[in-house]
Amino acid sequence: MISKFGEAVSITKAQLRELVFAVLDGAGEPKKVLLLPPDHTRLNSMAGPIAAMVYERLTGEGVAVDVLPTLGTHNPMTEAQLRMMFGESIPLDAFKVHDWRNDVVRKGLIPGEMLSELSGGKVDYTVGVEVNKMLFDGYDLILSIGQVVPHEVVGMANYTKNIVVGAGGSDIINKSHFLGAVCNMETILGRTDTPVRRLFNHAVDTYLPDLPITYILTVMEQDYDSGEMHMRGFYSSDDAQCYNEACKLARAVNITLLDREPSKVVVYLDPHEFQSTWLGNKSVYRTRLAIADEGELIVLAPALKEFGEDPTIDKLIRKFGYCGTPATLKAVEEDEELRANLGAAAHLIHGSSEGRFGITYCPGKGMTLDEVRSVGFQAADFEEMAARYNPDELKDGWNTLPDGEEIFYISNPALGLWAFKEKFTQ
Repeated sequence: MISKFGEAVSITKAQLRELVFAVLDGAGEPKKVLLLPPDHTRLNSMAGPIAAMVYERLTGEGVAVDVLPTLGTHNPMTEAQLRMMFGESIPLDAFKVHDWRNDVVRKGLIPGEMLSELSGGKVDYTVGVEVNKMLFDGYDLILSIGQVVPHEVVGMANYTKNIVVGAGGSDIINKSHFLGAVCNMETILGRTDTPVRRLFNHAVDTYLPDLPITYILTVMEQDYDSGEMHMRGFYSSDDAQCYNEACKLARAVNITLLDREPSKVVVYLDPHEFQSTWLGNKSVYRTRLAIADEGELIVLAPALKEFGEDPTIDKLIRKFGYCGTPATLKAVEEDEELRANLGAAAHLIHGSSEGRFGITYCPGKGMTLDEVRSVGFQAADFEEMAARYNPDELKDGWNTLPDGEEIFYISNPALGLWAFKEKFTQ
């Protein structure tokens, strides 16, 4: 186990390089290595610079290295996104594209009895353990790189999720997301041990035990005064120890517990990271434990251009909308295509406030207000709302506007979890 951490200290670039090289020194003398970093939607994870350090070191020693960004259901990365995330040192032909629908191999089947036990009887389907077939191309070392941070489906992101979702296939992606939805996201957010996490760990431990996986996990924190990101933790091992230790620190630095519930929360979606509600609904997930009953969430989404990043999922979101759990479960019963894409159904449940608070999306020129309203959200023009709630002038946390309105502002919902203290402890 290689680790370095501290709530009040930052791991420097030089220290990070030492830690990364220590991981490589402990990996023997691999001849062929696969890197599994996240895509640009996890830009703040530092996985990009870590992957570049690994690539430079290993290729300099004559090792063959491939890089497979763990897209899950996301769009393939563009050249500009690759360069923004990983820098210039990794040649473009080293990057491979994960196709979650077609480039996977099934390694086993998790029985319905286990799903029934995990869900308290809410679901009892079998789950196919599918991962990208590249993982079996004779690699001596697979480095799974990413950030541990609160997550809406699994509780805390990364670790085995990066394998069976990030590099996974449609069956386990769809069914695990639906499992999380029926188990109530609000009881999962920010927790280390959840039904979905148990599913992922079981899948890897049972059906992928021979893969030579070493995990590199980071814990990041934003300094809201300067806007800078700081690495608070670096953990590496080939088992759950690194994940469990990272979760302890992530809960300390990535969960903001509030003494009172804001009636209005304003969230800004960075154009480089968020161009769909599939990703942008982190603004809903990560704030829902904070917002007061009958409150309002305003989502400033200047680059919004689509709902789902997958054409089928986008179509299903447009068809059924974010209408709450009862309506979505009814649609699952009645619509064969939605049943075949349970990840989309889970997303529709997660993206609804269940009528408890209002959600107003504010798109730029990439999507019309009518399109936003058609999926169940309220809508307002980005320019008009940004003039009132100016991201350049607001500070993260509580703000009082000149007219006396009080809001709670979040500049990036992907960086943590915000919760009213009493709700989270419950």
